[in-house]
Amino acid sequence: MDNALAGNEKTFQINGRAIGLNYSPYVIAEISANHNGKISNALKLIDLAKQCGADAVKIQTYRPDTITLKSNNDDFKIKGGLWDGRFLYDLYESAHTPWEWHKELFDYAAKIGITIFSSPFDFSAIDFLETLETPAYKIASFEIVDLPLIRYAAKTGKPMIISTGMASKIEINEAIEAAKNAGCKSLAILHCVSGYPAPASDYNLKTIHDMRSTHNLVTGLSDHTLDNTAAITSIALGASIIEKHFTLDRKGGGPDDTFSLEPEDLKRLCKGVSTAWISLGSVDYSIKSSEKISIKHRRSLYYVKSLKKGDIISTDSVRSVRPGYGIAPKYIDKIINKRLIRDVEINTRVNHNDYEDSK
Repeated sequence: MDNALAGNEKTFQINGRAIGLNYSPYVIAEISANHNGKISNALKLIDLAKQCGADAVKIQTYRPDTITLKSNNDDFKIKGGLWDGRFLYDLYESAHTPWEWHKELFDYAAKIGITIFSSPFDFSAIDFLETLETPAYKIASFEIVDLPLIRYAAKTGKPMIISTGMASKIEINEAIEAAKNAGCKSLAILHCVSGYPAPASDYNLKTIHDMRSTHNLVTGLSDHTLDNTAAITSIALGASIIEKHFTLDRKGGGPDDTFSLEPEDLKRLCKGVSTAWISLGSVDYSIKSSEKISIKHRRSLYYVKSLKKGDIISTDSVRSVRPGYGIAPKYIDKIINKRLIRDVEINTRVNHNDYEDSK
């Protein structure tokens, strides 16, 4: 599709799937902690993501000790928000995806034909994911300031997606530069608001267009709103990747369940962003295939009286009406006071060869 927004944007690929403005949006179902401690839930989420039409599922690769410290120091206590009062170590201990699950999850995704990749949170996670031949890396918003982590992931040569939640323009530039300078040749960035959930009013989706024009990278949206409106709207502004958290049940009790999409929501998202993208199309003023029947019912000039050869066409002899088989209404001033060169019947279309001086 020759999308009008495409410009000179580079194409981004994961597992051979082209991603960019000329391609249907790439939907990532983020499993995060929504397995709720059961590998059976993780496998079911992968299966449902495939059924709902997602292009990929994403997990997170960390252990509590690779992402934080085991401390009850007040610095490590969450204040406000969805996880208010919890200590970081305890939250991540309950939320992490056990590393011993990873191979089974990767193998199952390959078996059913859906891409799987992960967000690493330290060097050891990248080393581990390399043994699983992950096709891509996602850098989470909170890690955008960890330039050594970005460089380490970039050195693998794998495609990378970086979320930009909370990041300033300077920090986004630093992250992009770090990735490119370390060897990343295939990079995408996601506009993101790191609130859980985030109100639509915080999203300022026009930022997506600015990010695309500033960085000339494939750009998308990591969406933490509670419905699909922002995600679908973002397609019109140039989002080529949509990431949403995905769960079996919003009432499942897990740390991320309440702001995640359930299966029917994900199915609607996949359909909605595809429809939004198709509807963008390209600049085109031609008659569309669906209009070919309708165009016959536009207005045109018809006789409202029967007239004889030699009669003068008067203003009360013709009217602009539907359908559109006669001459266009714009010619009415041309035909008034012209002499007919043949008989015409009431309720018949006006033709240019009905009157004198028809040339």
